[in-house]
Amino acid sequence: MTYANPDDVRARLGRPLTDPERELAAVLLGDAETKIRAHLPDLDARVTTGRIHRDVVVMIEADAVARVLRNPGGYTSETAGDYSYTVDARAAAGYLTIPDTDWRDLGVNPDGGPFTITPAITLPTWPRPWEAGRW
Repeated sequence: MTYANPDDVRARLGRPLTDPERELAAVLLGDAETKIRAHLPDLDARVTTGRIHRDVVVMIEADAVARVLRNPGGYTSETAGDYSYTVDARAAAGYLTIPDTDWRDLGVNPDGGPFTITPAITLPTWPRPWEAGRW
């Protein structure tokens, strides 16, 4: 059971869902939550303890699905004269995306988090060129 439901998607679209859209929304909501749980396996605990507000999870899941339903073909542009169109590359990859801003709202750093690079330098033990006269 996902946090969001098709009615949450309908509210964000501002129109009723057709029966096929409602079925698709239910499936895509499950996919959106699976994506979230891949990064946050303890999602339920975070929601229960209030670390993440339930409404934030609902919003992120429903918005991800609403983006797909608003533009199921993934078009980024379309021209009427001598008809042409451009498809967003993300559409070929499933188009169900969660933007970086939403990941941050969930407490996930989409950039992978802070890290430190420590150089590993091995100095010779002898001779030490900086100790002049010891050769």
